[in-house]
Amino acid sequence: MSESMPHLRKGAMRDFLDIMQQHRYFRDDRWEKTNSIYTFESGSIIEFFGAESWEKVKGARRDILFINEANHISYETFTQLEVRTKKIVWLDWNPESEFWWYTDVKSGDVDFLTLTFKDNETLEPEIIDAIERRRENKNWFKVYGLGELGEIEAKIYKNWQIIDKVPHEARLERYGLDFGYSNSQSAIVAVYYYNGGYILDEITYQLGLSNRQLADILDNLPKALVLADSAEPKSINEIKNYGINILPVTKGKDSVNQGIQYVQDQRISVTSRSLNIIKEYRNYLWKVDKNGTVINVPAEGFENSMDAIRYAMSDNKTGKTFKAKQAWDTSWQRRYDSLMPQRR
Repeated sequence: MSESMPHLRKGAMRDFLDIMQQHRYFRDDRWEKTNSIYTFESGSIIEFFGAESWEKVKGARRDILFINEANHISYETFTQLEVRTKKIVWLDWNPESEFWWYTDVKSGDVDFLTLTFKDNETLEPEIIDAIERRRENKNWFKVYGLGELGEIEAKIYKNWQIIDKVPHEARLERYGLDFGYSNSQSAIVAVYYYNGGYILDEITYQLGLSNRQLADILDNLPKALVLADSAEPKSINEIKNYGINILPVTKGKDSVNQGIQYVQDQRISVTSRSLNIIKEYRNYLWKVDKNGTVINVPAEGFENSMDAIRYAMSDNKTGKTFKAKQAWDTSWQRRYDSLMPQRR
C-alpha cells in the first residue's frame, strides 16, 4: 500500500505486473483489475490499495504488509494497518525529515537497513547522473544520495495537502502552461478555487509535445484562460491561432520570487492523481552554495509543473490579468454565439 492508488499504479503495481509478465508467470484470468488483486495457483493473493481507501485500512487482515513511502501516510493509518497484519510489516521511505517511525516505532522490535542508489543495480544511468550532479546540495544529497536522515531546509513549498479529487463545487480559475519539448516536459496544470484555498490538478506532463498537440489538449478541457511562459511568444501566438485563449504571464524584476511568495501564502491542495506535481513539490528546492547557505534561486531539475503553477496563480492578484480574463470571457462568448446558427 501507499498514500494513493495513482502512486501505486505508476510505481509498485507497474513493476509487479512487468516482472510477472517478463517471467511468464502472469495469467490474465487471475488478475482482478478492478480491485487490484492477483490470486496465485496456491490461493495466496497480492492486493494493492491506497491510504485514501479507509475501508481497506480498517478492513480485512493480512499476513504481510509492505508500505511504500511510509513517511507520506499518517501514524494513525500505520497503526490501523499494523494491528491487522499477522506476520511482518515492511516500510520504505526517503529520510527527508523525522516522522512517526523515528519517534514511535524505531525503539521496538524492528530491523533497519539503509540502501542508496548505488545498491540498485537496475537504476537507469540518467537517474544516477541526476543524483550525482546534486552532490553540492549537501542537505539534498544527504537524504537522497546517502540515505541519511536529514531536513530539507531549502524546500520552497510546504504543507500542501493531497486530496482524492476536485470537489464538484470547486471553481476552475485558469490553466498554467510551461513549455518543454525534448529536454524537459511540457506541463499543464488546472487551478481551482475552493473554500478559501486552491486545488491543483495535473493535466499534462510529457516530453515531445508540439504546439498543435498542446492546443488540442487545451481545446478538449473545460474552458478557462491559459497563462504561459512569456519567454515563448512564438509558441503562445501559434496556440492562440488554434483558437485557444492564452496569454503570456506578466514578468518583471524579481517576478519569479514574487510569484513563489504568492503561492507560498496560499492554502494549496493537490489531487492524488497529480503524481508529477507531487514529485516536483517534494523536490522543489532553493539552491545551496558550497558552504550550505541557501540562495533564493530555485534549483533546476524539478520545476516544470512548479513554473506552470506559478504562472497560473501569481497573476491572480493583478487587475491587469483579471481584465484580460474578462476580455477572454467576452471573446469566448462571441465565438460560441457565432457557432449557434450552424448548430441550429
